Amino acid sequence: MNTDSVRPAVTELRLSAFKTHRGVTLPLGPLTLLSGESGSGKSSVLQAYEMLARLGSGEPLARAVQEVVGGPSACVPAGARPDGQGRRGFRIGCTVDGPAGPVSLDLAVQAEPELRIVGERLTGGGETLLTTALTDPTRPAVQAAWHTAGATPVTRAPLPDDRLGTSLLPLRVAGKTEGQRLVLAAAEQVVVALRSAFVCDPRPEAMRRSGAGELGGGDPGGRGPDGGGGRGGGARGGRAGSTGGCATKAGGGGGGDGAAGAWGTRGRRGSGGAGEAGGWGRAAEEERDEGRLRSSCDNLPAVLERTSRECARRHAVLVAAVREACTGPVDGLRAVPREEGAAEEGAAAPPVPGRGGPAAARHTGQEVRESGVRAVLDRGALGEMPVEQLGDGELRFLALALVLLTGPGVLAMDPAGEIPSAQQQMTVMADGMDRCMDRRQARELVSLAVRMADRGHVRLLGTVRDPSVAEGLPGVQVLHLGT
Repeated sequence: MNTDSVRPAVTELRLSAFKTHRGVTLPLGPLTLLSGESGSGKSSVLQAYEMLARLGSGEPLARAVQEVVGGPSACVPAGARPDGQGRRGFRIGCTVDGPAGPVSLDLAVQAEPELRIVGERLTGGGETLLTTALTDPTRPAVQAAWHTAGATPVTRAPLPDDRLGTSLLPLRVAGKTEGQRLVLAAAEQVVVALRSAFVCDPRPEAMRRSGAGELGGGDPGGRGPDGGGGRGGGARGGRAGSTGGCATKAGGGGGGDGAAGAWGTRGRRGSGGAGEAGGWGRAAEEERDEGRLRSSCDNLPAVLERTSRECARRHAVLVAAVREACTGPVDGLRAVPREEGAAEEGAAAPPVPGRGGPAAARHTGQEVRESGVRAVLDRGALGEMPVEQLGDGELRFLALALVLLTGPGVLAMDPAGEIPSAQQQMTVMADGMDRCMDRRQARELVSLAVRMADRGHVRLLGTVRDPSVAEGLPGVQVLHLGT
């Protein structure tokens, strides 16, 4: 098998039967943008990818599907008829390239009457490495068979019907035979690629609440495969409160190359070493969690305070990008101490719309002061301006640019810490990437994505209203849906 590629990546997404898609295969490059009319299925593509990513991170099926409006039944293709037992479902899959060569994963999911994975197939190197099938509908398990190539050709055992079998193989396969080692390599490759994904949906209203002195409660629900089931909430159990909260692990993996001053290369393996790739150590655990950007980017000031300290070179790139996207002069971007009494004692934080659990409604003045900083733009002769006064497009640009310039150690995600960061690349998923932006801002953002993708550590899958923002930019693949 090919061992030239060292960074596993999802290079193909298959929507065999998912929502409006039937028999659709989408090639995914380092930078892929989806365009099409409303209702063409752009968001559905990202939902399918996110579902696979969350399953690859070890989440149960019910949690992986929860971000789809309408629940599991909404994933079933329109017009799909139930069988004699009233069963309907959907099928999705992907191909992951990496050290083990191309590896394909395909899933059949029963959505009705009961949500469960009824079939899974993992193939690579010309072999069927794993198959599962539902043999007894009365049991919450599927019968699995994986490649052994020893005295016994395959090994059979039951696996739970609400988990991705591929993600469980490293716990079940000994790796004693060549066939078992092939299975482990393929499974590891798929899991690393899937869990190295970050769903980013900057929400200006949440960012403004944070900047004005409210913690805001984070995003309810659990967006993004962070291993913790919460797309927001504060660190370690949700200080600011949605149910679930962000992952509490350090998140290994790299967000860029060392020559460029990468952020996010510190992970759970670190032990306090010096230099840009040095470890955090336990003493910095709380600070690390506070400085990890959530999907909604509502904790942007705390993250900017951290990143401006850790890498001046990347911060300078961020400032230059914001200068191109914002109206008026931009001489700098920094976090400053929040003024005492900036928020009222017991101020109410408006609930954040979403799914998966209620946002916390109230916070004390002490909690607000603990957030510590607010982000400001240096306007030169015009003085400082709080970033929450920026327009929606400018705020979204700032947040997305920060995501592209950072990495897993700075983002609220939980990539595979056991794999060296040099062998990982992060995939940023941005639905409505150019939402609220004018054409100049959107093109500048895509240009920044091109530069970061060229370094080999960042990939991007986004949807855009205006595909012309990518015209003439090298390496950008635009897929037009519904044509």
